[in-house]
Amino acid sequence: MIRKLKSGEYRLYSRKKNLKTGKRRNLGTFATRAKAEGHERAVQFFKRRG
Repeated sequence: MIRKLKSGEYRLYSRKKNLKTGKRRNLGTFATRAKAEGHERAVQFFKRRG
């Protein structure tokens, strides 16, 4: 999940919330949305390559 920050950067969050905290895990902050989307694809690839 990608959100735009007030600073203009984009932050990638995990899709699921942590049951203990109720928040999503920060998976990185990127200057452009395209970079964030590219990293999201990489995360999904490595998550499933098992």
